[in-house]
Amino acid sequence: MPKEKQLRSDIAWSTPEQIGVMGYDLADELIGKIDFGDMTFLILTGRLPEPRESHMFNALLVVSVEHGITPSAIATRMTFAGAPESLQGAVAAGLLGLGTVFNGTTEGAAKMLMAALPDPKAEVPLDELAGRIVSERKSKKRSIPGIGHPIHKPIDPRAARLFAIAETNGFSGKYVQLMKLIQQEAEKAFDKVLPMNSTGAKAAICCEMGLPANITRGLGVISRAVGLVGHILEESRDPMALEIWHRVDDEASQHSRGQLRKKGGTK
Repeated sequence: MPKEKQLRSDIAWSTPEQIGVMGYDLADELIGKIDFGDMTFLILTGRLPEPRESHMFNALLVVSVEHGITPSAIATRMTFAGAPESLQGAVAAGLLGLGTVFNGTTEGAAKMLMAALPDPKAEVPLDELAGRIVSERKSKKRSIPGIGHPIHKPIDPRAARLFAIAETNGFSGKYVQLMKLIQQEAEKAFDKVLPMNSTGAKAAICCEMGLPANITRGLGVISRAVGLVGHILEESRDPMALEIWHRVDDEASQHSRGQLRKKGGTK
């Protein structure tokens, strides 16, 4: 029989007296000594961040905490209205809607950038590379992740601020340059205003920081969970979910009223 795989995790362990997390004593070395962003960085990378990494990474988390009454916030509020005893279920309902349309494009943009520029030290004409990316996606009728926003035009203020912080902290390299060039090429190719959105900026900066593309969406999940808990708190104090339900039901079904055939009527 094949040898059984050893079960092992280096993330955390505990004894009656201690809890170890990534090689640190949780009680003595982490609690009260690092912030939540640094703890997140530690869990994802296995080490504590340098000061410039801490500043940048915390900004990446803050940017996605809240964006108003979005579909995910509505899903959380509606779920909480139906199951107020399950705060975690309501948060989960909102998080399940974070995909390629809302928040999840960070991962797609990061993969696009890393595939186009696997070695950021390579001497590559970035303008030509950006042009090819846009041209290929347009010809295949594929969207360009990280580009465009229905509200923030011509500039997404979140992206601008993230890029400013990246410049200050030394994370404004070729991936950031390439993402900006892709945005410019996209506007030319589609002949309309297509601002860089926050997920595009986050993706480029995550690439600069060497974070794996497949965990970039996780940053949005971590951040938005905080915002959704805030929506639950507001919903408990000043409910709107039931009002949303009744108004949607009334408008969506009003055209069908009176359309039911009377019993015994013409078939």
